[in-house]
Amino acid sequence: MAQDTLLSIKNLKIDFRLENGERFEALKGISFDIPKNRTVALVGESGSGKSVTSMAVMRLLPPNNTEIDPASEIRFNGKNLLAMSPAELRALRGKDIAMIFQEPMSSLNPVFTVGDQIAETLMLHGRLGRAAAKRRVVELLTEVGLPEPAKKANAYPHQLSGGQQQRVMIAMAIACEPKLLIADEPTTALDVTIQKQILELIAKLQKKHGMSVLFITHDLGVVGEFADEVVVMRHGVIRESGSVTQIFQAPKDAYTKALLNCRPHLDRRPMRLAVIDDFLREGGYVEPAERLRGYAPDDEIVLDVQGLGKTFETREGLFGKSVFDAVKDVSFKLARGKTLGIVGESGSGKTTVGLTLVRLHQATAGKALFHGKDLLAMSAREFQEYKRRIQIIFQNPYASLNPRFTVAQILTEPMMLHGIGASQNERLAMARELLDRVGLAENAMFKYPHEFSGGQRQRIAIARCLTMKPEVLICDESVSALDVSVQAQVLNLLQDLQDEFKLSYLFISHDLAVVKHISDQVMVMSKGAVVEQADADDIYLRPTQDYTRRLLSSIPQGLRPEMFAAV
Repeated sequence: MAQDTLLSIKNLKIDFRLENGERFEALKGISFDIPKNRTVALVGESGSGKSVTSMAVMRLLPPNNTEIDPASEIRFNGKNLLAMSPAELRALRGKDIAMIFQEPMSSLNPVFTVGDQIAETLMLHGRLGRAAAKRRVVELLTEVGLPEPAKKANAYPHQLSGGQQQRVMIAMAIACEPKLLIADEPTTALDVTIQKQILELIAKLQKKHGMSVLFITHDLGVVGEFADEVVVMRHGVIRESGSVTQIFQAPKDAYTKALLNCRPHLDRRPMRLAVIDDFLREGGYVEPAERLRGYAPDDEIVLDVQGLGKTFETREGLFGKSVFDAVKDVSFKLARGKTLGIVGESGSGKTTVGLTLVRLHQATAGKALFHGKDLLAMSAREFQEYKRRIQIIFQNPYASLNPRFTVAQILTEPMMLHGIGASQNERLAMARELLDRVGLAENAMFKYPHEFSGGQRQRIAIARCLTMKPEVLICDESVSALDVSVQAQVLNLLQDLQDEFKLSYLFISHDLAVVKHISDQVMVMSKGAVVEQADADDIYLRPTQDYTRRLLSSIPQGLRPEMFAAV
């Protein structure tokens, strides 16, 4: 182990014992080092073994079904973590090695204030008294850029935004000034502006405290600006590793090239996005021609929204209440066979617009003319027929699919409710056809949602919407939680369906690169109001508002066009 190496992983092999008695090889003998005062990015798709690696370093894998090869080593400052006793590990975790998890709400205790949770770490590892720990908490919350740190220390996790919760997690992680910080997908579900702030914060803290950082992500785009070295993983093996410059400018492995190209780019818009198989098959990938976007004067308008408003009332104290304008005077037109992208930070009103149009929220102002008929003014009985013509795909397919229904039940139930198909056999035949259309095999019909990956579940959600033969699909952050390769597959599927059926999309997302790729026109929202609206290329090349410019400047620039000369 070299003197400048902090963590060294040698021949790490990990098997999981499955319920049916079989063994799953999660890691197949990986080796890499993390130097002192450096940032190493561990990159790959879901199932590649990234998180298993980090959990192995922290010794948090469940012992009852995990087998680690006796020849494997994880050496931290020369000591093998795999040979440490539970007491030694407890002293190490939080003090010398700290971890930031992907979902702060599941990592923070909901019944304790965030200040108390950080103070607990300080009192346990820093040997501080309660008064000194409270003072240090405020200093830490100040350091991670949380506004009103003394006040926020007394807040509970649910009272903070996602970005603020993640800052609390970072404050807790750096409380005892660890030598190694492991960040496991810490920005996946965050807006581009918050993501940029969190990445800059981790980079600043790394330099200030002289930490080493293991940054785990599925998106190469977010590591290009701040990582020193990159390790690319797939199926439990390391496909390629090297300096960030080498990986971006001269990738050697086809899988690395695929990851670099799967993500939509701001400088071009191919007819179809590249997927992993395009690079792994013989002959390699040939980029198709570009797709032209934009509205035309003679486009048929299917949805004309005028002055849409939505107000929420919240209680304050026993008798008081306050009014919050979530959506204020929003107007737009959606053309047949075209996509309107709606972008903005969390709380901008994007999702509320979509939910109000399908009447999951009751609008407080405005009209939504669907082929001239106002959806918002209809009675519940009148709207029943229109429900099937305007459908919504939610962000989280894990929550939007009934876990007790088979895929066949999930797809045929809406058809039965809306009188589609003369018999159950006819509906099942339609369901099989739709599964084939979204790229799933017929044997998926009688499986349950938990038997599928996230991308496959999203395909099932899309198929469910298609059972209604809709004219408008509202895609609410429907690809934001997917790996870049799976995201590319779903975006290609949505584009194919639009080309074939002339579907119109409202595409709601905080990912501006994805929005530019799929949208003909883009509407930017902030604090419930429309800030700017124009054709997709115009708004990216010539934004007129400072807010739009700020959003665009927050897009990760790791994938710069000049980096592809050698790809």
